[in-house]
Amino acid sequence: MTVTLAIVGAGARGASYARIAAAEHLATVAAVVDPDPARRKALAEEFALPDDRVFEDWTQLAARPRLADAAVVATPDRLHADPAVALADLGYALLLEKPMAPTEKEARRIVEASVRNDILLGVCHVLRYTPYSLKLKQLVTDGRIGDVVSVEHLEPVGWWHQAHSYVRGQWAVEAQSSSMLLAKSCHDIDWLGHIVGRPVARVSSFGGLRHFRPENKPDGAGDRCVSCPVERTCVYSAVRIYERFLGDPVYEQWPLGVVTDDVSPDGLRAALAEGPYGACVYSGRNDVVDHQVVNLEYEGGITASFTMTAFTALDFRKTRIFGSGGSLEGDGRRIVLHDFLTDTQHTFDFDPEGGASAADGHGGADTEMLRAFLTAVADDDRSLVGSGPYETLESHLVVWAAERARRDGTVVRMDDSSPAPLS
Repeated sequence: MTVTLAIVGAGARGASYARIAAAEHLATVAAVVDPDPARRKALAEEFALPDDRVFEDWTQLAARPRLADAAVVATPDRLHADPAVALADLGYALLLEKPMAPTEKEARRIVEASVRNDILLGVCHVLRYTPYSLKLKQLVTDGRIGDVVSVEHLEPVGWWHQAHSYVRGQWAVEAQSSSMLLAKSCHDIDWLGHIVGRPVARVSSFGGLRHFRPENKPDGAGDRCVSCPVERTCVYSAVRIYERFLGDPVYEQWPLGVVTDDVSPDGLRAALAEGPYGACVYSGRNDVVDHQVVNLEYEGGITASFTMTAFTALDFRKTRIFGSGGSLEGDGRRIVLHDFLTDTQHTFDFDPEGGASAADGHGGADTEMLRAFLTAVADDDRSLVGSGPYETLESHLVVWAAERARRDGTVVRMDDSSPAPLS
């Protein structure tokens, strides 16, 4: 069976998924939806779509009989729920970009629609699907370190990635997207729960917006990098961040493709002179956190600490898992198992495809996730998709509880914070 795919949202993520699916011969792109005429036209031409398979708005797609086996919903976070529900009602299998939705009410609407229509719903928690994660999970499940006692997990967002996406970009303002923890790190809360294999009982959290604030603006700095007198000495110079990606076909798709449609030196310069990606990072427009710690207690007393920070190189996550009979240490490229009984170490090496950024497909994770989802559609085997509706809702509930804990300075019990389950 050749799976057919509708792309709802032809931005960086939607276009990337379409290209991976086609390049890996996993699916054929059958329709595209995007309100931006340039993006819509570009993707339609790339996949030779006729005019009657190209739509400005998802409602136009939903008004037609089902045109594909599955749909990728990669609209902005706050515009996920309505198209997801409508397409579920039409019988599309759904691959939903994370987060599922910015609010619990909308997330539950999506889950209810998928259950009501008995359709496959996958969420793009791509970290679950890499050979590295599969091996780490297997080592834990097989008892190679005894019983898991505690976990330490770091997400190194990357200094320029934070500036691009969460200071200058579309996830900079919580009211327009979602919290940083939901937008960026629901991946990690989902992944930790997957590895530990138990539900969260209690959660606390600390963090805030420490650096990207007006009071930290360098003396003499201007409002735009292209004309700023101190631009050459500023770590977060948009000119320096983006100019190094010119000429690189991978990074011209992301992040440059988000900054401008004209990825030439002149086109980039014009975008930085006029658009949001050339604004000073100390403008005060942004309000999402730039560092956060989440403390998790799972049922049975297992604990985990998760740190998200902007102030790193953009790299793979770093994890240490401490067990009663051994420990595991991993960095996305290698896992080191320390066996306490023999006091020996065993190393498992991996060769991820490229780096950890979206430009590199998250080290091949995007491809593995798409392969799992589209094979599940083709073979009608939902067991291939680990991050389905209930699992994703559960991890999102933990994220929302952590945000309440951070804002209120409390420890939140999950049995108190979660409302009644789906009927």
